[in-house]
Amino acid sequence: MSERESRRAALVRSRLSKLLASDDGILPGSLIERTLRCGKENCRCKADPPKLHGPYVQWGYSRDHKRITRWLSAEQVERYQPEIARARRFRELVAELEAAEIQRVERAEGWGT
Repeated sequence: MSERESRRAALVRSRLSKLLASDDGILPGSLIERTLRCGKENCRCKADPPKLHGPYVQWGYSRDHKRITRWLSAEQVERYQPEIARARRFRELVAELEAAEIQRVERAEGWGT
């Protein structure tokens, strides 16, 4: 492993350690804003053009290979959005570390580049 590659991997490990050492939560999934039609016959959401209800925020994540969704209030969005962002950052750092480690092994074995 070159000095540059070694520093890169060490930096990513350090960032991962700091992220995991914090007392802040990490939540999987994503937030999605949705607008909806209701079931009322003469509602504005049935007009032409429609004026849909919302936006409403939905949190979606996967558990046991199933997609779970939950509607969130504005207070819940404010509370959980940073935790969802930390989970996204965690996944980015893990992917970066995996890429560095794959490159290290490929170089050590003389495979590829």
